[in-house]
Amino acid sequence: VQLQASGGGLVQAGESLRLSCAASGRTFATYAMGWFRQAPGKEREIVAAISWSGEGTYYAVSVRGRFTISRDNAKNTVYLQMNSLEPEDTAVYYCAARLEYTRSRYYLNAREYDYWGQGTQVTVSS
Repeated sequence: VQLQASGGGLVQAGESLRLSCAASGRTFATYAMGWFRQAPGKEREIVAAISWSGEGTYYAVSVRGRFTISRDNAKNTVYLQMNSLEPEDTAVYYCAARLEYTRSRYYLNAREYDYWGQGTQVTVSS
């Protein structure tokens, strides 16, 4: 599967962005998906993850209550709605995919994912 992330940009603190990750292929519905981010000088970290059915979701503590991950399997797309953005959210955001048939299974470790998008830059000014 090939992934194309989009939706990044430059916003002010408190504003919102919605990232999209479009996947190629007909079996998107069988992939667990994740959003990661990497800030300069820092390691890549999990932001949110979602199972193929959407029944299982996970959020990093730093984004809980502000970010929402969702997916539309009919459109082969996973989204990350980011509200109340903070300067600390500034990073390159990546989407990732891993084949998984269990309805509620998702993954938190970058090494567990097989496919990656190219990344989209999110910059939040104070």
